[in-house]
Amino acid sequence: MLVAVLTYVGYGVLTLFGYLRDFMRQWKIEKCQNATEREEQKDFVPLYQDFENFYNRNLYMRIRDSWNRPICSVPGAKVDMMERVSHDYNWTFTYTGRVIKDIINMGSYNYLGFAQKTGACQEAAAKVLSQYGAGVCSTRQEMGNLDKHEELEKLVARFLGVESAMAYGMGFATNSMNIPALVGKGCLILSDELNHASLVLGARLSGATIRIFKHNNMQSLEKLLKDAIVHGQPRTRRPWKKILILVEGIYSMEGSIVRLPEVIALKKKYKSYLYLDEAHSIGALGPSGRGVVEYFGLNPEDVDVMMGTFTKSFGAAGGYIGGKKELIDYLRTYSHSAAYATSMSPPVVEQIITSVKCIMGEDGTTVGRARVQQLAENTRYFRRRLKEMGFIIYGNEDSLLLSLLSRIKYGTFYNSSCSCSATTGIIVMISLSLGSAFGREMLKRNIGVVVVGFPATPIIESRARFCLSAAHTKEMLDTALKEINEVGDLLQLKYSRRRLVPLLDRPFDETTYEETED
Repeated sequence: MLVAVLTYVGYGVLTLFGYLRDFMRQWKIEKCQNATEREEQKDFVPLYQDFENFYNRNLYMRIRDSWNRPICSVPGAKVDMMERVSHDYNWTFTYTGRVIKDIINMGSYNYLGFAQKTGACQEAAAKVLSQYGAGVCSTRQEMGNLDKHEELEKLVARFLGVESAMAYGMGFATNSMNIPALVGKGCLILSDELNHASLVLGARLSGATIRIFKHNNMQSLEKLLKDAIVHGQPRTRRPWKKILILVEGIYSMEGSIVRLPEVIALKKKYKSYLYLDEAHSIGALGPSGRGVVEYFGLNPEDVDVMMGTFTKSFGAAGGYIGGKKELIDYLRTYSHSAAYATSMSPPVVEQIITSVKCIMGEDGTTVGRARVQQLAENTRYFRRRLKEMGFIIYGNEDSLLLSLLSRIKYGTFYNSSCSCSATTGIIVMISLSLGSAFGREMLKRNIGVVVVGFPATPIIESRARFCLSAAHTKEMLDTALKEINEVGDLLQLKYSRRRLVPLLDRPFDETTYEETED
């Protein structure tokens, strides 16, 4: 309760000072550097909400250096970053010309380490680039359907264990443009409250009725399903044309894995459809990287629409939808992404083909399987060490995304691994002010960390992300852990009263707890 009160008091103080500064800017006492309407437009309705402008001017601007940091290398285990400075409190930045070398990258979605400038993926992509060029300049329905696209879709279908699949050039649009093709007016969408923005946008664009159930709460979902069947559509009481359940495999900001067996059981019981977004789990979860369906040992046919992206584990771009052949044939005709979007770039397609074959072992090696196992080992090691340091860890125990609760002050700050349970990372809960300080202190120590804040998250739930990768060596992880431990002490982020006590005679992956005084 004390932490919550201090959080809101802190925002109250910041808000009061923000209004004071706005008053000073209005009367020319302080220089106004933000974009404003022209005098002749003063009576127009503003394009942006007043509070969002207020937040940007008076809160976000002071910590803006924590975002949009430009890198100038491959986003591998280590990156090079262009140094920049600001002399006006982050209103503008000046590049010094210096490059900060060998920053340990804890912020990219490069889960399996396929984002690299050498190796089989790079060589295959370069060869295809010389043969096909960089762009297609047409849609799949016109002159943009290459043999490489056909090969990719057949490969993805085999990888997922479904009848057919279709690839798209953008992961976000895979959700936002295909959901409207599947449901519309007279249909009902039941969406998890923590679903990604692409799912939310797709649901809104569809015109279907949307109802939200509590995160991973099967009682809440079943209640909505019962009510939908008993009461039907509002006013008319007619049965819903379709009921579509939207869930993610791993929720990136919480580190939780969907309770898929129970969701499938409810879907079958109430004759509804299931749409599963595996953006973060595909390639990273399950013994052979086939995602949350394999993790639970389920039949892929029980999921009506299997969606995922190539932007994380495969080191590329785009997304896919897999399912029955009738579904995919329908989407090839009615999906806006298929009809109007330019086809995927051939080198990107080849990057995906090569990485998927590597994961499946069709390249004649065990490198892909070894990367999946290495990712899991890195995550277990990182989680165990953080618990030993006294951090509170959130998320599913088998999730590659670890949530670490840190001390909250003037807000809440999450450190999330750009992924979900099946993505690799830890989520650290800290405050808005501590979040920017955390990111700056880590960068000083050559550790690249992503900080996520409003409006991407609720205003009091800012998050800092650590994304683990199979490309991270134990030495890199130990270096990062050492610096996290130091910064955690500096900013008082160790909030756990249950310290993990390392025992010399225990197996590597076992844990023992003892109560310690706070």
